[in-house]
Amino acid sequence: MIQPQMPQTTNWRFELDVEKLGWLTIDTPGASVNTLSRLAIEELETLVSRFEILAQSGDLVGVILLSGKDSGFIAGADISEFDAMSDFSVLPGALQRTHALFSRIEALKIPMVAGIHGFCLGGGLELALACHYRVAVNNDKTRIGFPEVNLGIFPGFGGTGRSIRQAGPIDAMGIMLTGRMLRARAARGLNLVDRLVRHRDNLRWEARKAVLQQHRSSQAPWFKKIMAVGLLREYAANKMREQVRKKARREHYPAPYGLIELFEKHGNNWQAMSHGEIERFVPLMGSDTATNLRKVFFASEALKKQGAKGVKFARVHVIGAGVMGGDIAAWCALRGMSVTLQDLDMARIQPALDRGKKLFKKRLKKKREVDAAMLRLQADPEGKGVSRADVVIEAVVENLAVKQAIFGGLEDRLKPGAILATNTSSIELERIAEKLKQPERLIGLHFFNPVAQLPLVEVIRSSFNTDAEIGKGAAFALAIGKSPVVVKSAPGFLVNRVLMPYMLGAVERVERGESKELLDAAAVAFGMPMGPIELMDTVGLDVGKSVATELGHAVPEGSNFDTLVKANKLGRKSGEGFYKWVDGKPVKGETPSHADLAGLGRELVKPLVDMTEVVLVEGVVANAGLADIGVILGTGFAPFLGGPLQARHDGKA
Repeated sequence: MIQPQMPQTTNWRFELDVEKLGWLTIDTPGASVNTLSRLAIEELETLVSRFEILAQSGDLVGVILLSGKDSGFIAGADISEFDAMSDFSVLPGALQRTHALFSRIEALKIPMVAGIHGFCLGGGLELALACHYRVAVNNDKTRIGFPEVNLGIFPGFGGTGRSIRQAGPIDAMGIMLTGRMLRARAARGLNLVDRLVRHRDNLRWEARKAVLQQHRSSQAPWFKKIMAVGLLREYAANKMREQVRKKARREHYPAPYGLIELFEKHGNNWQAMSHGEIERFVPLMGSDTATNLRKVFFASEALKKQGAKGVKFARVHVIGAGVMGGDIAAWCALRGMSVTLQDLDMARIQPALDRGKKLFKKRLKKKREVDAAMLRLQADPEGKGVSRADVVIEAVVENLAVKQAIFGGLEDRLKPGAILATNTSSIELERIAEKLKQPERLIGLHFFNPVAQLPLVEVIRSSFNTDAEIGKGAAFALAIGKSPVVVKSAPGFLVNRVLMPYMLGAVERVERGESKELLDAAAVAFGMPMGPIELMDTVGLDVGKSVATELGHAVPEGSNFDTLVKANKLGRKSGEGFYKWVDGKPVKGETPSHADLAGLGRELVKPLVDMTEVVLVEGVVANAGLADIGVILGTGFAPFLGGPLQARHDGKA
């Protein structure tokens, strides 16, 4: 390689080969992923200035942009700088500067080709779209998309217009509005990527060919672009608003609505749309919603640091093939574990296997992948898998004596170092473990229903446990794609402790004659994903009653709640509870009008917020940040408010 005189940089390396090809590598120092920090942008400006000079003199025929990280291309802008950048006196200038830089890349007289592997997200995708051609590795690790909407913003480096130029308005707006990440083949199908290679080793060769053959990406075809013209654009924008409205209220999440308005105004001109980003992006960046969503992001990332290092898991044994046990087993199999599922007989295990197959068909693309997952999920009525398992999880009925009997027969069969865990939702671990020879081995791994949708696992620590056991439990949760929050063993732990006063308070109001539809609508208006009565039906009235009793909240004899449980009307799983359920959805009556739905929602949520403060004081969680992220992940508490404690601090709950 030839080393031309280039500016000194910390985020980039540049080499010129004998063919006059420039190899530009981004490698953010001291980080596992590449990000576009302010310094990285400034350094890229100086490099592009040199490219312009070298191209003019004929000493550079093209530039190939690659990543020096195994994790991927570029994960986006540096989110740690967002709070400082949200200053109205700083942000517009910084955005204009980046826009100008990406336009200069696009205007280079020589081709610049992006070679993509792993994550190519947000600002990283915007930089790739400013290049003239894109080659990506076609494997399961490659993910391409715009996740900005999850942070309360939308693309701000010109990506709105360039993605519409490449993919057409409907597809481009779809990925920006949802934050959906695409595999390489799907990105190629949308024209966001021009060429696929099978292995990362092929990137350099294919990118070299693209430069030498002067390849340039083509724009979206006319039949896609037409949806941005005139009345068709207005129709498309209205349809987009209709879809967004089903999932997010404007007052809670303004970013998708702002993006649609930008499209409505400039969607037929990709350059005008890119330029129009800045005006709408700036107020979003400094909004309470974006600020709180950044806090949630950093709290979620911090959870990944709780797991012990160097531990590996391959085999899981689950005892109890009911809804929770069966779904935990299926999830572990989906995530690549070999799983044995134990219950009294095949009649109890088979429904869990059937549900697992439905999950695999929904989540996996190919029949062979579904078949492989089914092979990993094995019925084991005799419990032979216990002695081989790296993790043994009990998930039977919430009955102390039953749990103690199960663990009493397990202890001597475990292999050394295996995790022994209970999925109890409310019983203190000290009571379950008191008859064990080594009570320090038993930890809690409390999953939430539905397992495939809710990311939280409470890793429950008893007074017997060591840091090593808890670290292994957190590592296992991370290994199966869950978010671990460590909580102290106490009745109800964190999530059920704070949920019960909220749900039971709403049930009591319904018992007094208030409309369940109104209460549920009010909670949603506040920002909850579903109302407390629908949530009780979803959890299961029998489970709700059991947890309430365990926490000292007696369900009155003869109440409607009590009557429903005795009649086996347990909610969604039985087809009827407070609501009747059809095809997995509650059948609701008319919602009465109310002058202040969100205010009523705040009133309903108050017991949850009050109890979150109590569990923090009691030390059930280590700090307010863990309490907030745990309640968000476990209950769906409005992320845009930053969690119950943050919301109270801000005067919003």
